[in-house]
Amino acid sequence: MAITAAQVKELREMTGAGMMDAKKALTETDGDMEAAVDWLRTKGLAKAAKKAGRTAAEGLVALAVDGGKGVAVEVNSETDFVAKNKDFQDMVSTIVTAALGASDLESLKAADVGGKTVDALITDKVATIGEHMTLRRMAALEGDQVVSYVHNAAAPNMGNIGVLVALKGSNEEFGRQVAMHIAAANPASLGEADLDPALVERERSVLTEQARESGKPENIIENMIKGRMKKFLGEVTLLGQAFVINPDLTVEAAAKEAGVEVVGFVRLEVGEGIEKKEEDFAAEVAKAAQV
Repeated sequence: MAITAAQVKELREMTGAGMMDAKKALTETDGDMEAAVDWLRTKGLAKAAKKAGRTAAEGLVALAVDGGKGVAVEVNSETDFVAKNKDFQDMVSTIVTAALGASDLESLKAADVGGKTVDALITDKVATIGEHMTLRRMAALEGDQVVSYVHNAAAPNMGNIGVLVALKGSNEEFGRQVAMHIAAANPASLGEADLDPALVERERSVLTEQARESGKPENIIENMIKGRMKKFLGEVTLLGQAFVINPDLTVEAAAKEAGVEVVGFVRLEVGEGIEKKEEDFAAEVAKAAQV
């Protein structure tokens, strides 16, 4: 199949590979972007792919904690300007408070807030503000103690990234440190048992091919794979990551020293996983000039 310049550009942005390498990878994999990333990694021509899903939609993530329960919601708007609007922020605050009594996203949309449903509240706000809005995600967490942290706060308890950490035991300061760690490190799961098996298998496959390209004996290759998989699991699981406050300890070991156990976390980032249309500003200006 014909490989387009746009595909090559996208692969280069994802991997940092050279133009010709990116084109060859796409050619070898019949234009399959995911397979092309793996092909480049196997050849040692790219780092691990950046997480799919560039932040695209605007809006806010909001958090609320009540005792041993915490909730996080994401409400999207079309522009960052609206996300800074007090009316919008007040609406998001109302929604996240209602989320404390909801079991899932659908029940939250149907929840009563001041005599109308959350869905109706959003519809009314769209009419007054004049911009499309959506209640996209909700997540809940429970533990002996739930600690929250908002990164790039736009208003109290809401901002660009929201993190909840559930602890067995109680240690507010440590919980907040872990929440800040999660905001920065963005772990894929709590521990190895929680990882997506497909992600693990894909990584193992890539590392196996990399090891075999070395031409070393099979027994050495097996040890190479084990070592690299151990390193991978330490990088993507929260409990296995080096704690940002004390890199000599893993998060799990740091928690033990703090007298608690981290039993869960939630991390929501505004627009995560939504593809945003890239606008060519120069072309837009030129088009406007012709009108």
